[in-house]
Amino acid sequence: MPRSTKKNLLKRFSSVLGPGLITGAADDDPSGIVTYSIAGAQLGTGLLWTAFITWPLMAFVQFMCARIGMVTGMGLGYSLRRKGPRWLLLIGAIGLLIANTINVGSDLSGMADAAEMLTGIKSQLYVFVFGAAIMYATVRFRYYQIAMVMKWLAAVLFAYVITAFIAQPDWANVLRDTFVPTWPENHGAWQNLVAILGTTISPYLFFWQASQEVEEEKAMGRRLLVQREGATKKEIIDRKLDVGVGTFFSNFVMYFIILTTAMVLHKHGMTRIDSSRQVAEALRPLAGALASLLYTIGIIGVGFLAIPTLAGSAAYAFAETFRWRQGLDRPLRGAHHFYAVLIFSMLVGIALDFLKVNPMGALFWTAVINGVLAPFLLVGILLVASDRKLMNDQPSSWLSRAVVGLTAALMFIAAGAMFFL
Repeated sequence: MPRSTKKNLLKRFSSVLGPGLITGAADDDPSGIVTYSIAGAQLGTGLLWTAFITWPLMAFVQFMCARIGMVTGMGLGYSLRRKGPRWLLLIGAIGLLIANTINVGSDLSGMADAAEMLTGIKSQLYVFVFGAAIMYATVRFRYYQIAMVMKWLAAVLFAYVITAFIAQPDWANVLRDTFVPTWPENHGAWQNLVAILGTTISPYLFFWQASQEVEEEKAMGRRLLVQREGATKKEIIDRKLDVGVGTFFSNFVMYFIILTTAMVLHKHGMTRIDSSRQVAEALRPLAGALASLLYTIGIIGVGFLAIPTLAGSAAYAFAETFRWRQGLDRPLRGAHHFYAVLIFSMLVGIALDFLKVNPMGALFWTAVINGVLAPFLLVGILLVASDRKLMNDQPSSWLSRAVVGLTAALMFIAAGAMFFL
């Protein structure tokens, strides 16, 4: 193949990557890292298979949300409101805000602990510095600037892939546990499975994905709703590729986080994790200083990627519930209610770090809560995606609806098993 053709293909591929890649990478936030680390430490490589199961499920769910945003020209909250009462959507928005705000606080705590390990400066200072910096950048910069930075921050996640290889796993056993699923045997195993599902197929990602499709179109000059309604075949194919790559990347990193902690912590009898710092410190003598450094840098990098997504998705949910002016493309004075929710979430998140809340426990239980709530939201998404009138005669395919319906059913079953087994 001529060099010019290869260069054009690479440029084309790079130009396609956008909301799907950012959303997929944001899924591996410190909450996800903690959840996957706990699963690896407690159950070893027993849940490695979940990375391959959750990839297609997550991909179909996120593409359905993307399609809703592209075809309706509106965020997910607007579309859900047209299928149900506003009070029901408000309950969901409040739940999303609470869960996301806890995540923001816990993510800041994990980032601050990681920064303290690298510099020796007290973590409390970093909570303020990181929180203020992210809040300022999210409010001050416009969508296309934020999206560009987020795309590059996604590269930080490769640190976890490198860390896994440094740990030198037994690849024969790893491959067996990867391709031969093991059924959860007790309440703790089911709890880990629900947490993995909740942090991988997470409600805040549904709202973020759909809203970013709208932001993308506004950035292209489609300011009016009538200009954003409908999507061309090329646009849909491009987004399928974008979402497919982003969700694969997310689950690829998830796989190697579980593998690293299984090989390093579980193998040496360290099954209890109280902080991300504990994981990094345990990696140092067992897997080397480089593995510890990469794990630590990864936490800081993905925190900068995930926190705007967490606070922003809650702001979108409220704005779409109450029909406020909203969007990261608007200045503060042009969408003050939207930014008020975003800033509130970040400020409360900062405050949580001084209330003696165990960040690891909060992150894990937030993932469990998301795992219980997500299937209910998926039912609403299915109703929207199947409505031909609402979707401007471009509803999701039968295959997409079948897979998302299966995803909701599996999450209902896993949540039920956790409560009753």
